[in-house]
Amino acid sequence: MSHQVLTRKRFLWKILRIVILFLLAITSGFPPTIYAQGDDISTPSTVVRLVFIHHSCGENWLSDEHGGLGLALGENNYYVSDTNYGWGPDSIGDRTDIVDWQEWFRSAQSPRYLSALFTENGQNSSYTRNLSDPGGENEIILFKSCFPNSNIEGDPNDPAAAGDGLTVSNARYIYNDLLNYFITRPDKLFIVITAPPVQDASLAENARAFNTWLVNDWLEENQYPYPNVAVFDFYNVLSGENNHHRYNQGVIEYIIDQGGNTSAYPSAPDDDHPSAQGNSKATAEFVPLLNIYYHRWRVSDSAQTQVTPQAADASAPEIEPSIEGLPMTFNGLIDDFETVVVGGDAWQFYFDGATDSVMRCAVDRGMVYQGNTSLKIEFDIAPASWGTCTLPYGTVQDWRSGSGIGFYLHADQADQVFSLLAQGGTPENRTSYAYVINVPQESLSGWAYIQVPWDQLRRVAWEDNAGSPFDPGQTTAIAFAFDGLPEARTSGVIWVDNIHVLGISGQATPGEAESGEPAVESSLPETQPEEEEEQDQGRGGCCRGIAFIPLPVLGLMWLNRRVKASN
Repeated sequence: MSHQVLTRKRFLWKILRIVILFLLAITSGFPPTIYAQGDDISTPSTVVRLVFIHHSCGENWLSDEHGGLGLALGENNYYVSDTNYGWGPDSIGDRTDIVDWQEWFRSAQSPRYLSALFTENGQNSSYTRNLSDPGGENEIILFKSCFPNSNIEGDPNDPAAAGDGLTVSNARYIYNDLLNYFITRPDKLFIVITAPPVQDASLAENARAFNTWLVNDWLEENQYPYPNVAVFDFYNVLSGENNHHRYNQGVIEYIIDQGGNTSAYPSAPDDDHPSAQGNSKATAEFVPLLNIYYHRWRVSDSAQTQVTPQAADASAPEIEPSIEGLPMTFNGLIDDFETVVVGGDAWQFYFDGATDSVMRCAVDRGMVYQGNTSLKIEFDIAPASWGTCTLPYGTVQDWRSGSGIGFYLHADQADQVFSLLAQGGTPENRTSYAYVINVPQESLSGWAYIQVPWDQLRRVAWEDNAGSPFDPGQTTAIAFAFDGLPEARTSGVIWVDNIHVLGISGQATPGEAESGEPAVESSLPETQPEEEEEQDQGRGGCCRGIAFIPLPVLGLMWLNRRVKASN
């Protein structure tokens, strides 16, 4: 897909998200988004261990007499340690260029390096540290390359591609690949500090494009699901007196057009190290952002969970970076919203942007069947429109060892109808199978147990081989789908919990919830797809299941996935 098409698509989705967030803000009180008011800039309530990977620029920034970062972090309850030249196994501390980060996080030696990094409690630079060591591992990892890494070859618009040396495309490739490790450690907060600018303008446009991409597009393009990765644009703060990356009057400001692309704070005409003035400015802007990043991460459920990564195999062929390609040890659990289920992307919501439909799905603590969290799905679908809450997979999943899909359901009102949608085929060419579910009465006062055998999931009417059964050996996504009546809106709230493949040992069956109240088993009607269509038409000619959404409409739902796959 061309860069022009990608840019247009991202622009349209960003505009759509802004509209949606405005509607949600005035109607429902959903939690704030990245640039919304209400972020928490308070210091952590307990001492938090932090380690900073850096060289000379970081050393100056930490210094009491230069940037004062070490003191400021301590005043905000961060117990700071750091690495420097000569640090660690194999002197890995010597290597902090962009091209070295894969050795730190993605190589066969990474377990050794990271074990030392997470337990490091010493000072390898000079700064005041008044706090007592709280014990345990470092929870926050800051990592920064030095100013020569702003001399990036290539073109500002080069896409991510594996290569040699410091180029725009290779740098993007490397940072995309780092997400393959970061996603396995949602219990750690990783913060990228961009490399400071240089005074030479010959490659400055490339540095600007790369660093702006890190802030605005990196995580979004990869659809990264957790708040355990963040970026501080040190480069931008130092590129102009009025360029900022800061929290100001209730919002995060990212101002990139009030200066140049080169250093506005050099130590000397022949020295690209940031000056004390520049470092002090960066300290004042970074620490409140760090507090925001910390609180966003700590309030997330993922912050409590570690996923054990597979050891890297240096002899294995290089794999194109993609967080969706991570391996999954499948035990029948699709998602219980408590643990991190590696192998699928995060749940994503899609809806018809040509209407005023609103769709939202997010982890919720207010209503649970088991454990502490469930998936809350809120929908307000315009007439003849649609919305879905979807869990896509980047690789084909084989679920043939089970007999179907089961989950627990709670609803806020009767007479709701939605569809369980399964996708087969390949991630690049998905096929759709659906089963229409009438919300059971029992789910209004408790939790109904829903079971959908594989043979009840049938190929949708507008695709080839309509009515054919789903092949669970070719699973590429599951979704909960909602559509509007011909002349009326469809709205409501449902909660789902403990989604699993039926018939695999260790997975849930109807029983008692943790509250002690028995779960309600709801049997689904034994109707075939043709009978379902007749029933819906008997209610006024409305085909309410996602199976009956026209192909061009449903195709929009997967636009985002297709663009990502071809990027």
